[in-house]
Amino acid sequence: MTTAHRDIVIGAGMGGLATAIRLAAAGRSVLVLDRHAAPGGRARQVPSPAGPVDAGPTVLTMRWVFDELFACAGEALEDHVTLHTQDLLARHWWPDGSTLDLYADEAQSMEAVRAFAGDKAARQFHAFTKRAACLFEAFDAPLMRAASPSIPHLVKTVAQRPALLRQMAPLSTLAQSLARSFDDPRLQQLFGRYATYVGGSPYQSPAVLALIWHAEASGVHVVEGGMHRLARAMMQLAEKLGVTFQFENHVEAIIPMGDGLHEIKTAHGTHQTKTVVFNGDPRALATGALGEGVGQVAKHTRDAPRSLSANVWSFAATPTGPRADDLAYHNVFFCADPAQEFSDLKAGQMPRNPTLYICAEDRGTPTAPPDLERFEIIMNAPPLEQGITTRAEEAETCLTRTFPTLRAHGLTFDPIPQPRHALTGPQGFDRLFPATQGSLYGQSPHGTMAAFQRPQARTKIPGLYLCGGGTHPGAGVPMSALSGAHAAEAILTDQTSPSRFRPTATPGGISTPSPIAGPVQSRSSPS
Repeated sequence: MTTAHRDIVIGAGMGGLATAIRLAAAGRSVLVLDRHAAPGGRARQVPSPAGPVDAGPTVLTMRWVFDELFACAGEALEDHVTLHTQDLLARHWWPDGSTLDLYADEAQSMEAVRAFAGDKAARQFHAFTKRAACLFEAFDAPLMRAASPSIPHLVKTVAQRPALLRQMAPLSTLAQSLARSFDDPRLQQLFGRYATYVGGSPYQSPAVLALIWHAEASGVHVVEGGMHRLARAMMQLAEKLGVTFQFENHVEAIIPMGDGLHEIKTAHGTHQTKTVVFNGDPRALATGALGEGVGQVAKHTRDAPRSLSANVWSFAATPTGPRADDLAYHNVFFCADPAQEFSDLKAGQMPRNPTLYICAEDRGTPTAPPDLERFEIIMNAPPLEQGITTRAEEAETCLTRTFPTLRAHGLTFDPIPQPRHALTGPQGFDRLFPATQGSLYGQSPHGTMAAFQRPQARTKIPGLYLCGGGTHPGAGVPMSALSGAHAAEAILTDQTSPSRFRPTATPGGISTPSPIAGPVQSRSSPS
């Protein structure tokens, strides 16, 4: 059966949900199609004996993005989800037995750094924090919030604030910049890990990624019920606005038919629309996974280097060992040699001595954790393009490198999870999200110009738009939601303008109040 819908969004990830909400809030009829059984995309959960466990992103940062999203529909975020703001941002552990807690309160973090590494390190931390905040504030509007960021506009921004050039360190990698910022190699390693938030290595990513620290320091919020609960709340808001959802309905092809009309061929039928939004990795279009008719879209992504993948354990167990009682919600167990870790990843190998992130999912709320707790462990992995072997070999290697590493830190689990029940690796992610090559963050963030090389909301095909973590402004839950704002604004602007290439926003992008963006808060505020 062929049905007609005004707007069709393919994919119910964070970007697709945000796009659907904004279009519906503007009075449009929207249908969302998704191949999975539930919304959220990578913000997914898997079952365990202790209840659903997050198997994707674990916390909400840049809360203002979602405050604006719900406000554009006349709603308040806190009326739909319960958030627990974390005073302790993360607990960090090193093989030599040293630990460092970082806090939402900068003064408290400074004292922790002073006790950890001395007075000079505390002063260096303060200077680094100021630099990260300056970078974030400078590039939020002309880069992240701008629908179509441009190098000339960035140059103008820097020209107006000459000190930015030194703070950007455009000829340095993040690792090189951090080596100048901190004498203590442990602090270089800690802040270098923020490159992995967008799927990169600190030894290849640009120094400007230091701004990610400001986003986290501005507020970390645990969503009660897990990050998937936020996706559910967004779907429910969309449904309240009249959006229709069809799950377990794989889209097989997008077929341009001329006169701006598109046919969407799915496993359960076909639809016709003049407006289609693809919330998936743009590489799926470029490789012809959705038909030859849209293969010209984002062609550079077909062969562009991919960002990192991950091995993700999601399971329930009882933590044991000397470190069991000391776990926070966010925990990072660092390896001894980060250069070797990222060298292994660059070579397409699983790290011999990995850094491990652990989310103790029952420790982020006021309620005491149960005996059987839910955990997510993430170990960085190369994407499939770099030559991962078979799934069985991948799982066995991950098993033998994850839990012995944690045991050396003083942490064990009872029972130890088995890969067939609890592990998703690069090959699993490629099956869940086709044409990604297992990459969780789209194309690689390496290189000074990486931020300008991501596909943007508009494509060469009239009526076809993009959103999601593989699209500008990039990976991560808030960035994906911002991409939805860009897609919705482009659609509404194109369909009210005599020229579809008319700019969609002022240089400030969606920082400029509009019916699409909603009210705007301070961009560095956690609430």
